[in-house]
Amino acid sequence: MGEVGAYLSTIDGPDRGALQRVIAIALDVVPEAQEGTSYAMPALLYRDKGLLATVRTKEFLSLYPYSGAVVASVLEALSDFETTTGSIHYSVDHQLPDALVRRIVEARRAEIDAKAR
Repeated sequence: MGEVGAYLSTIDGPDRGALQRVIAIALDVVPEAQEGTSYAMPALLYRDKGLLATVRTKEFLSLYPYSGAVVASVLEALSDFETTTGSIHYSVDHQLPDALVRRIVEARRAEIDAKAR
């Protein structure tokens, strides 16, 4: 079990399912992603860079695409969600749509690929 799996095993109830759903979508988009850590969070890594992390905080679930530019690129689709420059907050009752998670992961993958050239 990698870092993400170990972290998810510590979460109980519906929050765990919501976090697992985001990870599953990300792995569907980038199946070669590896489990690891980035900025001290359990994360999926792509080309050894943080692709995505999703964690539970006291108040909400957060998705971190490790890029303010990626968050900014999807802001129009996030009007119903609280955001910061680097994170998107959601909950079990108000989850991010699958297509939006895919878009975020695709944008972050493209950003990592562009920097690798």
